[in-house]
Amino acid sequence: MRLTVVIVSYNVKYFLEQCLVSLRQALEGIESEVYVVDNHSRDGSVNHIRGRFEGLNIIESNHNLGFAKANNLAIRRARGEYVLLLNPDTIVGETTIARALDFMDHHERAGGAGVMMHNADGSVAMESRRGLPTPMTSFYKMSGLCRMYPRSRRFAKYYMSYLSWEEEHRIEVISGAFCLLRRKALDEVGLLDEDFFMYGEDIDLSCRLLKGGWQNWYLPLPIIHYKGESTQKTSFRYVHVFYNAMLIFLRKHYSNLSLLAYLPIKLAIYAKAFLTLVSMQMSRMRRAMGLAKRQTASLTYHFILGPEATKECKEIAARRGLTAEFHALTPSEEAADEAGSMADHIRTHGADGIIVLDTSLVSYANIMGIMARQPSRAFKLGTYSRETKTIITPTDILR
Repeated sequence: MRLTVVIVSYNVKYFLEQCLVSLRQALEGIESEVYVVDNHSRDGSVNHIRGRFEGLNIIESNHNLGFAKANNLAIRRARGEYVLLLNPDTIVGETTIARALDFMDHHERAGGAGVMMHNADGSVAMESRRGLPTPMTSFYKMSGLCRMYPRSRRFAKYYMSYLSWEEEHRIEVISGAFCLLRRKALDEVGLLDEDFFMYGEDIDLSCRLLKGGWQNWYLPLPIIHYKGESTQKTSFRYVHVFYNAMLIFLRKHYSNLSLLAYLPIKLAIYAKAFLTLVSMQMSRMRRAMGLAKRQTASLTYHFILGPEATKECKEIAARRGLTAEFHALTPSEEAADEAGSMADHIRTHGADGIIVLDTSLVSYANIMGIMARQPSRAFKLGTYSRETKTIITPTDILR
């Protein structure tokens, strides 16, 4: 078996479904197996995907195991020479996995590889490649020096932003959203550390790979990551889990620091967590008092679709009361180029909103290319699949 894909999912059944559709195309011609570990979802995820994808292995947990433990459940059953950890709120380009495997085959000391992750607005996600959060690297990040000097190899190491996005590079930390691992390397350094419930386990594993003599790589291959749709990032639990993961990593890898060095770092983590909680509470108070900034206009959905998808989406738009514009896409070999020109025109002249692309006529890789060609915070990516009859955007699921 060449590859085992492991997806840990929690309450994101439609994102998961879209991920599996894109994955099915990306795995064509690759001897592979796919595991979905459901962390006790309450949205009917398992029933929704069961039977829809051939050969899918589903593990149903009777409680939320967390990211590390749930991945390890499937990894222990994996038969693949390589293991891909993949978030459910991702879309994978059709050739991304095959090209990543080819790279690993030709780089025997590559223990793991990450890829170019795009945000929903088409921009490249900074966490696609990172440096280890050493005390000094973390200080430069928290103090703002990383942002102020993005080309500096010293100050900008947290995101390694001095590296080219278009070339392969050795890096230190691979994101857990798409983490391709050599099974031999996993067997040597161990699986994900289950002390981490969520967050930090990818940093810890990357660190152990490097300490074990393996290499971590960034590859300029595209995916889209909707960034934690299964996580409520304005909750107390998020703050607790995230900053606790930082403390676990600090204790595990930097406990040998002198007290004079260790204590300030620990206090800085607590201070950052406290300030985050205060900021969240202030935002909630402003909303409760009606002081929060309100959206001045309804969101516009710009649909770029073929004839059949247009009929289906017009029904959804009417039923859901959407402000919508429809642009006719001709089913042809030039559909991707035509869709790209339409998207460029919308971003230049249209109202802010969502650009919804027809996945039956435009490949996932081309969709990523269209959004990345002219990234703008004013426009976010939406997709419509005739197979699933679902419009998926970063914030809404429409059927």
